[in-house]
Amino acid sequence: MSKEMTIQENYDLKETIAAQLFEGLTYPWEALPRISDFIIALGKTLPAEEYEEVSENVWIARSAKVAPTAYIGAPAIIGKDAEVRHCAFIRGSAIVGEHAVVGNSTELKNVVLFNRVQVPHYNYVGDSILGFKAHMGAGSITSNVKSDKTLVVVKNGEERIETGFKKFGAMLGDSVEVGCNSVLNPGTVIGHDTNIYPVSCVRGFVPANSIFKNQKEIVKKKQQD
Repeated sequence: MSKEMTIQENYDLKETIAAQLFEGLTYPWEALPRISDFIIALGKTLPAEEYEEVSENVWIARSAKVAPTAYIGAPAIIGKDAEVRHCAFIRGSAIVGEHAVVGNSTELKNVVLFNRVQVPHYNYVGDSILGFKAHMGAGSITSNVKSDKTLVVVKNGEERIETGFKKFGAMLGDSVEVGCNSVLNPGTVIGHDTNIYPVSCVRGFVPANSIFKNQKEIVKKKQQD
């Protein structure tokens, strides 16, 4: 087992309404098949004074701001003080955390966004989990299906973890920064507090507290005095 890629190592579960989704799991991607059913079960328990069920299995916090042009498909939960902007397309099976931002023309599908995640400009995020304060720059996307349609394998050096999933985008730990117009290939796992250079093509595991310049140049961040 690679501890570097575990839920415990990369995510602050106090910063999501979906903490129970991850109970009993080791790796974050193990939660992907559970998201839809979890949303429906959790939604039914949300307090009516804080959340409104605006359509069947779609709950939106009363303090959230949702543009009238946004589309939100079931099942979905939009958290407190979240912002869903003009022409956002939430296809379903999505949890948008508190104070999170889903921007213009951003598309979500089968995802968990922890609190204060920002996917604000022309992003596609599918079959992915984004940790607390993770941010994807304009035009950056998760690619969630391999071109040959084979099952996704997570690679960490010589280590290979078979996921059994055909659809698997990216796992971003807390406070990950993804530069503009980057592509995160299927099975990408990025450790917490890591920065990805703009216009990057990323695959496999990127360690925590790193700077990804390209696939062959990943450097550790220097400690600040």
